[in-house]
Amino acid sequence: MSAISKSLLQQFNTVVSLPSVSSANSSIDTSNKAVIDHLATEFESLGFNCEIIPIPGSGDRKFNLIATLGSGPGGLVLAGHTDTVPLDEELWSVDPFKLTERDGKLFGLGVTDMKGFFPIIMEAVKPLLKESFSEPLIVLATADEETSMQGARTIAEMGRPKARSAIIGEPTGLQPVRTHKGIMMDSIRLLGQSGHSSDPSLGNNALDAMHTVITDLMLYRNELKQKYRNELFTIPYPTLNLGSIHGGDNPNRICGHCELEFDIRLMPGMHIETVRAEIRNRISAITDPLGIQFELVPLFAGVPAFFADENSALLKSAEKLTGHAGISVAFGTEGPFLQELGMDTIILGPGNIDQAHQPDEYMSINMINPCIDVLQKMISQHCLH
Repeated sequence: MSAISKSLLQQFNTVVSLPSVSSANSSIDTSNKAVIDHLATEFESLGFNCEIIPIPGSGDRKFNLIATLGSGPGGLVLAGHTDTVPLDEELWSVDPFKLTERDGKLFGLGVTDMKGFFPIIMEAVKPLLKESFSEPLIVLATADEETSMQGARTIAEMGRPKARSAIIGEPTGLQPVRTHKGIMMDSIRLLGQSGHSSDPSLGNNALDAMHTVITDLMLYRNELKQKYRNELFTIPYPTLNLGSIHGGDNPNRICGHCELEFDIRLMPGMHIETVRAEIRNRISAITDPLGIQFELVPLFAGVPAFFADENSALLKSAEKLTGHAGISVAFGTEGPFLQELGMDTIILGPGNIDQAHQPDEYMSINMINPCIDVLQKMISQHCLH
């Protein structure tokens, strides 16, 4: 038997059963509307006022939800994303779109990362509904965190919701996260001139130029490693990974085009556009004298690094409630976008990230009630004075 209620299990099953895959591949990308509609219905039944917000440019397929209980300034935001990564269904031992309870675990796509956070919020709120909320409790559910983070970007552009504090319920093993690295993914595209390989003067080899560019990027990687260091991270420096390269079309033709894709994991204090400008200047210094055309193209807008406020009252409270000191993690979150709205923000949720993005994703049942308890205490502290 589960140590959790039947109604909570039903809520887990419902959110898992509603596909909301987010992918850059349009053939497998799906809308999150069904999940948003379900959450809006459930939170309205608890007394929340709900606003469903279309994501601009999504073709009426992607939506955010802002559900608010109480009114006024201050308060607490509990946030999460409603999308999941794609899946290899044949590798699952259970139906990924149906909750399965086994060996003290709940299996299902998104149960940990991170649609399962919303049923836990509902369960935490229910015993508090008879109380008077002096400051608002706001539940934020976003779209496309796994790809573009456009849901969080939309919130930041709107300038709302706003509260004093915000908790993002990503799977952290109920350890409060105080910092994570940022990420940028870019493409370097070089255009030379093709020609017959027997006479190098007939063309301008883009692959030769890319060799020099790669050498310089490796030098830049070492410079970043020397310049930025933070011992809070397991890998305490920024990384630059050369991930993919394509160029040319035949061994007997001078290579006329070449493309390199890379990512950088940024430390707190590094700014995406500053790094892009530095790379752009370095590559131009190589390609201009060679007569090679050059483009630096972001593959997505990027996510800044996150660092909780140095004197974060929310972090101190979470550390006390959980018994864990603030930690750093390697994965990115929507934290920087909520922080941009002026909220004291941390990452804290049930489940573990190593169960996410893989077949047989699960949440350990023994994390659920402790999470409910922490959320109830956080809500009481921030909303029930």
